[in-house]
Amino acid sequence: MNIAVVGLGLIGGSFCKALKKHTFHHIMGIDTNGDTIKKALEVGAIDEEITPDHLCEANLTIICLYPEAIVNFVKSNADNFKKGSIVIDSCGVKEYVVNECTDMLSERGVIFVGTHPMAGREYSGFDYSTDNLYDGASFIITPTEATPQIAVDLLQTLASSLGFGKAVVSTPKKHDEVIAYTSQLAHVVSNAYVKSPTMLNFDGFSAGSFQDLTRVAKLNEYMWSELFLCNKTALLNEINCILDCITEYRDAIRDSDRERLIKILRDGRELKEKSLLLYSKS
Repeated sequence: MNIAVVGLGLIGGSFCKALKKHTFHHIMGIDTNGDTIKKALEVGAIDEEITPDHLCEANLTIICLYPEAIVNFVKSNADNFKKGSIVIDSCGVKEYVVNECTDMLSERGVIFVGTHPMAGREYSGFDYSTDNLYDGASFIITPTEATPQIAVDLLQTLASSLGFGKAVVSTPKKHDEVIAYTSQLAHVVSNAYVKSPTMLNFDGFSAGSFQDLTRVAKLNEYMWSELFLCNKTALLNEINCILDCITEYRDAIRDSDRERLIKILRDGRELKEKSLLLYSKS
């Protein structure tokens, strides 16, 4: 089938490369950067460049932009998508995008499904895209009650063919609540952690735990600020939760309350062990 990929950065470029590696679909690319299109053509990541008015040729369109840009692109090109085709996005928030796009396209006979490939790197742009970025990763699909099952089935099959480890079906609301914890809070904490004055004086004193905790502090502030604000309610709940927990540790240490400190450290260890056990069974 014809697949259009809109936005050939890290995520979109990796979709193109994985599609070319694992499937025989015809891949059409859209990007505002001419150099990016040229590179994608040169390495064979796409078969051709198209403009938005040729989206009518695509059976599936994958939009790999920031949340607000996704909504704006869909609004601007709602009449260009092929009737009966499927349009998906790849951004890290789902309620905002799904709520804005689903009905708009449904009125035109086009199926919109929110999706989220759970993969990434510290770097952005087509130059860092790879054909194995999604190997073993989760592909989250967030249909609504009106989404045809055939669309979900097709996306699950596509995810499997691209090397994803599993396809997880969720509601947009649940996705955003869980992602606020598993992804967005991690970026907030990591970015805040590196703001200690000690950050510039750690040479020779760091090991794996430091590298693990600071890895995602190197983020794209424009993308992540948009993701945070599009999911502010769920993210604020998680930030408030960790602030309460940090306060417990601070107070126990301040008061030299070893028994309390042992208790809260044990609670955290046991929760982690429980999560590992649950994960190993899934």
